[in-house]
Amino acid sequence: MRVLVVEDDPVAADAHQLYVGRVPGFAVAGVAHSRVEAGRLLERTDIDLILLDLYLPDGHGLQLLRSLRAGGHHADVIAVTSARDLAVVREGVSLGVVQYVLKPFTFATLRDRLVRYAEFRAAAGEASGQEEVDRALGALRAPQPSSLPKGLSAPTLEAVTRTLRASATGLTATEAGAKVGISRITARRYLEHLVTNGRAQRSPQYGQVGRPELQYRWLPSAR
Repeated sequence: MRVLVVEDDPVAADAHQLYVGRVPGFAVAGVAHSRVEAGRLLERTDIDLILLDLYLPDGHGLQLLRSLRAGGHHADVIAVTSARDLAVVREGVSLGVVQYVLKPFTFATLRDRLVRYAEFRAAAGEASGQEEVDRALGALRAPQPSSLPKGLSAPTLEAVTRTLRASATGLTATEAGAKVGISRITARRYLEHLVTNGRAQRSPQYGQVGRPELQYRWLPSAR
């Protein structure tokens, strides 16, 4: 399936393109960094699926989607965005957004959405009954999120994630704990969880007396 990546951040666009290329059955047919550029590519390129960032420098992604629908373009859309406004989500669904992937996310998350979308597209022909219709639509539903390891909470993980992403040079567990308001040991558990899930990397920080302290950095590809 031919995919158009619409993302204004060049680093994120490169990551999305890399991710799509790693999923069998999908190929990137173009990359656009603005609403206007996306419109031009869609005029001259056959596209099956659009990975659409909603916050573009020259207009909202849903504005692009409205113009596409008005022009008779029927490509499906997976919104890849930090937007959490449920009113926007509802409007997107009405315009043909089949999946939402919230930033930051990992390759595994996007791969799951693409695989499920491919299963939905593969369901063809006339359904024999309600059960078959439900099964086809169910392919688009995301699985229930796996529970966090014992002792970790979602709000604190979000706070640690936000703090680490905001640091250009990375943070030690001591620094992260001080910024979030938790102990060094607790901060390290959350940071190690991010490393385990491929969203951060760690390296020893030398130059001080005693054992080197680990420095954690957010991975740009984990947007």
